[in-house]
Amino acid sequence: MKLSVVIPAYNEEESITHTLVSLHNTLNKYNIPHEICVTNDNSKDGTLRVLDELSLQIPTLVYYTNPGPNGFGYAVRYGLERFKGDCVAVFMADMSDDPEDLVKFYYKMLEGDYDCVFGSRWEKGGKVIDYPALKKVINRVANAIVRTVMGIKYNDTTNAFKLYKRETIEGIKPFLAPHFNLTIELPLKAMVRGYNYAVVPNSWTNRKYGESKLKIKEMGSRYFFILMYCLIEKYFSQGDFMKKTTAPKKEVSR
Repeated sequence: MKLSVVIPAYNEEESITHTLVSLHNTLNKYNIPHEICVTNDNSKDGTLRVLDELSLQIPTLVYYTNPGPNGFGYAVRYGLERFKGDCVAVFMADMSDDPEDLVKFYYKMLEGDYDCVFGSRWEKGGKVIDYPALKKVINRVANAIVRTVMGIKYNDTTNAFKLYKRETIEGIKPFLAPHFNLTIELPLKAMVRGYNYAVVPNSWTNRKYGESKLKIKEMGSRYFFILMYCLIEKYFSQGDFMKKTTAPKKEVSR
């Protein structure tokens, strides 16, 4: 099963080299067939130049520049329209996600033939390193609201680091969220539409370079919009968007 890794990148000149080299080396170590698909989201620094240089070192790297509109969600969606693998993970350019965790996601998907594998930083075995205190409080409150409203047990919906089969991505289109609220749109739609999933503990490490692109003050109403959309679909869509299952073939007597 070929793995695609979609990485949105905006002004990640200082982080992108370490991220891509570590990711490529780790996936090669486990002999996982893969492509690394970076969307340069119209960076204003030297991100594109660094990607040009890295493409000479990393044969599995492909990259695009999103001409606009720009934003985290748009950049991820740009990659999700272009990846070539049988499954696809969303991975952060600032190396906050661990490539070893992605390997665990991949083998978990193979092991159980899951439609999705979701990471959780708050399950037993998960961890966060240098997580800002205020951001942690907001994260836990937001995830508690999502769990309560949607009636689910999964406790890290806002975690962008997830793995989906190609069929799952096709089945949860069209995408609506242009910003970080895409992080909850993808898993909630997958759940609502009947795709099965497994949860794997993962680690998260705060970025060493640059600044976070998540602007909490701007995101509250956007997360709420996607949450309400998924809630309405869950209870009022009459199953119109549910995962299509192939009916078992009937035996024919001869």
